[in-house]
Amino acid sequence: MKICVFGAGAIGGYLGAKLAQTDAEVSLIARGPHLEAMQDNGLTLIEENGYVNVDVIASDTASFLGPQDYVFITLKAHSVPPVLDKIAPLIGPDTTVVSAVNGVPWWYFYGLDGPLKNTRLASVDPGDAQWSTFTPEKTLGCVVYPAAEVVQPGVIRHIEGNRFTLGEPSGETSDRARALSKKLIEAGLKAPVRPKIRDEIWVKLWDNLSFNPISALTHATLDELCTDPGTRALARAMMVEAQAIAEALGVTFPITVDKRINGAAAVGPHRTSMWQDLDAGRPMEIEALVGAVSELGRLVGKPTPMIDAVLALIRLRAATAGVG
Repeated sequence: MKICVFGAGAIGGYLGAKLAQTDAEVSLIARGPHLEAMQDNGLTLIEENGYVNVDVIASDTASFLGPQDYVFITLKAHSVPPVLDKIAPLIGPDTTVVSAVNGVPWWYFYGLDGPLKNTRLASVDPGDAQWSTFTPEKTLGCVVYPAAEVVQPGVIRHIEGNRFTLGEPSGETSDRARALSKKLIEAGLKAPVRPKIRDEIWVKLWDNLSFNPISALTHATLDELCTDPGTRALARAMMVEAQAIAEALGVTFPITVDKRINGAAAVGPHRTSMWQDLDAGRPMEIEALVGAVSELGRLVGKPTPMIDAVLALIRLRAATAGVG
């Protein structure tokens, strides 16, 4: 089985290091000092019970690798459209593209019954670029739960979690999903195949939609913004708006908004990824996490006043920070 991880940073590197310990032919696409370190010294993964160093095929170009059986896209959503031409050589007639990207996926409406079937989302796929390059029939959904960090070039520290939930947009349990799940489990990961992958997408999106932009705007840690009365109320209002949209699209939430917020508060003094990106001068995942939900609200006729207000603020914050 040939598997390429395109975007082998923290999560992609963790995934690649685990898969490299199986009989899969694994390649990693990365850049900069991290790439150079992997080429010179292999990839080191630090876990709670020790560490492992694996030899990997690592490059900044995919053209020499040829078509793969599976291509994991582990970039941030806004980073994907600019590199589609670099990903294209990996995609052949039988390639499955595993969309392991946060937020509302570009393929969301592919094969979904109802009047919005095959609707494109301009907020996450301007000009239908991914729809045309990857093509939705080649795509397998994936919800990523692990947390990891690049502690130095070529070295990944696993923080928590090991689940990569898989799901076909159609809801079927396909042979390609089962085969990949088996390989991920062989690598020591959890990889359930779910018939309603969109339900899991929304549960994770609930957190990212609200906590990420609020924390970037306020510089409040997760426990602070979930317990402060004002920011908790704002996050809750955003989540309630999102829930109405999701339920209009047929999604079922397994927990309540308040239970989800309480769970986030229990995580403690965590700095969200959007806040970290802002501090580092990197573009934030605004459109995939917030803008796309606003777009979905318009499509299903559900008002999003709180989401739109925070969206306007975080877009302006990105612009004034020069990362818009």
